[in-house]
Amino acid sequence: MSDATTVTVLGAGTMGAGIAQACAAAGHAVTVVDRQPEALERCLATVDASLERLVRKGTMSDDAAAQARARIAVTTDLAASVGGAAIVIEAVYEDLATKQALWRQVDSHAPAEALRATNTSSLSVTEIAQASSRPERFCGLHFFNPVPVLPLVEVVRAERTSPATLDEAVAFATAIGKTPIVCGDTPGFIVNRLLIPYVNDAVHALGEGVARAADIDTAMKLGANLPMGPLALADLIGLDVTLAVIESLHRETADPRFRPAVRLRQLVRAGKLGRKTGEGFHRYE
Repeated sequence: MSDATTVTVLGAGTMGAGIAQACAAAGHAVTVVDRQPEALERCLATVDASLERLVRKGTMSDDAAAQARARIAVTTDLAASVGGAAIVIEAVYEDLATKQALWRQVDSHAPAEALRATNTSSLSVTEIAQASSRPERFCGLHFFNPVPVLPLVEVVRAERTSPATLDEAVAFATAIGKTPIVCGDTPGFIVNRLLIPYVNDAVHALGEGVARAADIDTAMKLGANLPMGPLALADLIGLDVTLAVIESLHRETADPRFRPAVRLRQLVRAGKLGRKTGEGFHRYE
């Protein structure tokens, strides 16, 4: 998978934009698909800002950034975009019905041999793959935000993922500069199974009046030598995404450890989703 190939990214949100940038920076021709033209405009603006930051930091040259940007196209035409794709990566909202409906559409247009991957962070890859007629060509590619910076990709082996598909997915992740780890299709995979309950516990502590949000974050940064506190991390991930993951863990396991914190639900209902809306547990300019 080291040669340049054609990649279609379904979904123009934060994760879709990051995945598109990472693939384009590695030399792949990328098409981002979304039903909403304004979402595609925001996607390109996000990529432009990210590339500019990398250039300012000296981690990417102006020329490399320009070439990566030139490899990214956007469209609302799903059929045309997946028709010639070697790899299709879906990164839409964490809702099983939405993802399955989209994959049924993709399946009628994508080449049979195309690698199919979902970027779900909390749903069963096996269940999503049921919407595809080629479940043996289906796997999870769970990237982490911000995708252009964070090196990890969880390659999720669904029940019917073939060994060849898994090898191809690992090779692809490696070729775009990521560090892939293979895991089974279990609730939360590896990172979120450990990380999200930790974040949720911090929200419980906030709700119980243990300390202010800033002090909880400072405690974990300075006391546990973490780069970011749990509530600031939730704001970065997105409180809606955080809630969706913890709800999925609770639903799949029925483990009371995964009971979503009330304050998390309240903020999501209020539309305070973290950095992307300017306010979550903290305020952002």
